[in-house]
Amino acid sequence: MNQELLRIVDNIARDKNIERESIFVDLEEAMISAARKHFGDTESDIVVNIDRDTGEITALKDDEQIDIRRLGRIPAQTAKQVMIQKIRADERDSIYAEFVQRKGEIISGSVVRYEGGTLIINLDRWAEGFMPKGEQIMGQTHRPGERIRCLILDVKESSSQVKIILSRTHPDFIKRLFELEVPEVTEKIIEIRVLAREAGYRTKVAVASLDDKVDPVGACVGVRGSRIKNVVDELGGEKIDIVRWNESSQVLVANALMPAKVSEISLCFELGRATVVVDEDQLSLAIGKHGQNVRLAARLTGWDIDILTPDEYNQGVERLTKCVKDIEGADDTMVDKLIALGVISVLDLDDVGIEPLINELDIDSETAEKLVTGAAEEVTRLADETKQKQAEKELAEQTEPVNNEKGVQKQ
Repeated sequence: MNQELLRIVDNIARDKNIERESIFVDLEEAMISAARKHFGDTESDIVVNIDRDTGEITALKDDEQIDIRRLGRIPAQTAKQVMIQKIRADERDSIYAEFVQRKGEIISGSVVRYEGGTLIINLDRWAEGFMPKGEQIMGQTHRPGERIRCLILDVKESSSQVKIILSRTHPDFIKRLFELEVPEVTEKIIEIRVLAREAGYRTKVAVASLDDKVDPVGACVGVRGSRIKNVVDELGGEKIDIVRWNESSQVLVANALMPAKVSEISLCFELGRATVVVDEDQLSLAIGKHGQNVRLAARLTGWDIDILTPDEYNQGVERLTKCVKDIEGADDTMVDKLIALGVISVLDLDDVGIEPLINELDIDSETAEKLVTGAAEEVTRLADETKQKQAEKELAEQTEPVNNEKGVQKQ
């Protein structure tokens, strides 16, 4: 009984996660290659069989038994090279089969090094993961040996290696972190309906509960913010807003714009636009730093969101009213219908076009065309006014330094 051979096969199978049978087949093929090298014969029928239970090797050449151990040094070297190549190929197949099933999961790894901006991470069983620069959270750097968690984004197989692409910026990374930190998410009691993220800065997560007794926002935040804190710490301080999901688009838009308080929302389904009115003191909150809050809210809800103050909203309605009243056959009722349709400015009326007005307001095509034409003319006039005011402002800014210099000379 060849116990040494069996022990080696078992060790390789365990360490490299390769099927035991595959290793035996590789050994047999390597020995056949060695025999052909020894005899210099590619035509003969050479068969090698290894007994899976005893490890005994039987080799036949044209049905005559040969001693595989007496082939010499060069054939043995050939067998070694073939064996190495085949085991490496089996190992690649094993790694690919394992990690392709784990796509979308979170995995922990140890940072190895940076290569041209790409972060190399050591994963299980000597497998290496690659995190391109675009999948790294902006502003974060990692030291060699540091343990980090990542999302398995993709697995690609090539002739030389298996490339495991990792990510910390993908929205699914946030989802998986919540599954780890919030048992109710794992148990499907709380559902993450939609998520919008700007990695490294801010994320909005809309959650809903399938159990009326469970508060989805409270469960995700945790006692004194313990659960959300663990997620934020993992992301290096990225701000996370937990938003309560609602089937009503108006309610969802209002929730998505929090912490800003919304006064009024008008939805135009034809344009996919939500016009949101907020008080002056809530304007900066609603828009957010560099427009981040409103941008994420728009992505979360799927609506193009316009933020207006009450004065801006009233001015838009006044212009719309004036434009509509100038059209023959139109009255205040027409304005009310337009506002109910979500059209609250001449710009909206110009964008909506003729067909929706005919279908939704039940008016004739001639009146609808006059309304849209009048709105287009008003939009053009407003654009010209804006350009003129901008030009006057720039001229005043250029003139002011000259006047200041003259004033200094007179003194």
